[in-house]
Amino acid sequence: MLLVLALVFAEMAKPKEVNWFPSYTSHHKIPFGTYIFNELAQSKFNSVTQVSQPPFKYLKNRDLKGTYCFINNTVAFGKEELEALLEWTAKGHTLFIASEDFEAPLLDTLGLKTKFTYTAKNLSNVYEVKLTNNQLVDNYFSFSKAESYNYFSQLDSVKTRVVGLLKAKSTKDQDSSSVKPNIIKQSFGKGQIILSTFPQAFTNYFILKDRNVDYTASLMSYLKINNEHLYLDAYYKSGKTVYSSPMYLFLSNRSLKWAYYMVLIAVVCYVIFEGKRKQRAIPIIAPLKNQTLNFTRTISDMYYEKQNHKAIASHKIQYFLDNIRRQYNVSTLDIDDNFIKNLATRSQNTVADTKNLFQLIEQINKAKQINKDELQRLNQLIEQFKTQ
Repeated sequence: MLLVLALVFAEMAKPKEVNWFPSYTSHHKIPFGTYIFNELAQSKFNSVTQVSQPPFKYLKNRDLKGTYCFINNTVAFGKEELEALLEWTAKGHTLFIASEDFEAPLLDTLGLKTKFTYTAKNLSNVYEVKLTNNQLVDNYFSFSKAESYNYFSQLDSVKTRVVGLLKAKSTKDQDSSSVKPNIIKQSFGKGQIILSTFPQAFTNYFILKDRNVDYTASLMSYLKINNEHLYLDAYYKSGKTVYSSPMYLFLSNRSLKWAYYMVLIAVVCYVIFEGKRKQRAIPIIAPLKNQTLNFTRTISDMYYEKQNHKAIASHKIQYFLDNIRRQYNVSTLDIDDNFIKNLATRSQNTVADTKNLFQLIEQINKAKQINKDELQRLNQLIEQFKTQ
């Protein structure tokens, strides 16, 4: 018991592992949460609203003005929802989506295509990002924790303006072929759409590393076009809260979780030790013996002691006839020549031996009493008949 408690205490005392889950949720302080970005947004905009409903439902029957912002590792709208967002944007608003990839209908509408970038020499997977507007920030910012880096491989050069660039850290600045656009802005009706393949720019880890906050703050200036309302999506989030079990509150809190585990361990130990100490011994009950053979011997001895050979022979004959009916499927109602020939054939006995046996049976059935020798003769012929 002490060993178990020591193991539990050691498990509770060890440092908590870093959670690299791509949450992108505003209340999460893990590396890939967006708690810091949410605080920045509160200070930069006049008003910020967390939208936990689907955009299609939230935009319906509402006169919203400002910027609708989506940040997650992947964002995919349905057909009707995408049409509602584009219709709302065309009225003079801003739609901002930061995702590692985008759904095909949105890219086709804007005349865009994306690709995965890879550099053989960049084994450390470190890439650098930069905004094209040098008046905002004029240097590259590095990042190495993304699972993949995408860029826009096809643009509509007439409508599209490149806002941000991406390149491998080992690549020289003057190598223009390795510098890829990863943030674009495009006019749409009276409004505008901004797409970024680098949602990690809004995570706690990126913002707090070195001076990366300058990059994120500068990028936010594109959202603050007319200083109106900012709507931050909380629906399309990988880490949004879903209470799937009543035990969620216990298991989500480290202290409560280990308290729960200790109670379970204590209950198991109680059952093992207390149950073993107090349980009564279960008596061994011997199974009932088969007394059939003893009963048969007792009955036979009774007949034999009384010298009632006729009764023994009658039981012997009845048992023999029953055996013929069951084993050879032959009726014993009429014992004639056909019966004897049929039975001899099926039992592989000679007709003569079979006939002698049944003649003796007929003789015994007609007699009122028989002697010991006749009983032994009957038993001999029956056993001889069975052994064939």
